[in-house]
Amino acid sequence: MIRRIIGWLAANGVSHLVLNLHHLPETLTAVAGDGGDLGVRVRYSWEQPRVLGSAGGPRQALPLLDGDALLIVNGDTLTDLRLGDFADAHAASSALVTLALVPNREYERYGGVVLDGEHRVTGFVRRGPSAKGSFHFIGVQIANRSIFEPLPLGEPINSIGQVYDALIARDRGLVRGVVTDAEFWDVGTVDDYWRTSNAFAEKEGRGDVSVGRAGSIHPTARIVRSILWDDVEVGANAIIEDCIITDRVRVASGAIHRNAILVADVSHAKSRR
Repeated sequence: MIRRIIGWLAANGVSHLVLNLHHLPETLTAVAGDGGDLGVRVRYSWEQPRVLGSAGGPRQALPLLDGDALLIVNGDTLTDLRLGDFADAHAASSALVTLALVPNREYERYGGVVLDGEHRVTGFVRRGPSAKGSFHFIGVQIANRSIFEPLPLGEPINSIGQVYDALIARDRGLVRGVVTDAEFWDVGTVDDYWRTSNAFAEKEGRGDVSVGRAGSIHPTARIVRSILWDDVEVGANAIIEDCIITDRVRVASGAIHRNAILVADVSHAKSRR
């Protein structure tokens, strides 16, 4: 997924990236590397031993970031937002923060962003009836570095719910929203991941099986409606149906797995139905 995000950024003219690392950092560095094969330069900011939040993370990364307007992208959503238009909208306003938004059609599932008639953010609401008519933040924003510079280094703090709320209380015009027609795909849950993977498979004409890099599948194995990550090996006569198989999994010959998530360092020689 991170390679898809990097590819989208590169296609929109972004050439220098800083990726935030905390849980299982080696899984991210292994697939992104230095970004050279994707046409960008990737560096890393480490959040350890604790997660620093959506504002504390950017604060930690500031020494690696150039310029005043920082493009910040969540790692659990995909979108086709046109970044040039989005950056122009931010530059044309007096806002310190600009959020990319779409109408919140699933307000029972997602909290929302409330805008006034001038597209100034007036607040944030929890999911449920109060979010009806609000807008959904799709995980892409531009924020001026001056917002993060005063924050204490190494301390957990969030943007929405803390820093941005304080900005709105000070001056509503400091946080704005741009309502777009961009598509976005959320992968925050396993069900979301399935829906997103199926959507991209259909768009790209890949059928119902997605296979990552450096894998090996025996020609007698049968794989149906499944997602295989990188460096997966599937033995002879194995049957895999409706499964997610994560990096470096070895599926033994003759194994049968249905409706399962397989992870490395666990024996997958037995059948799971």
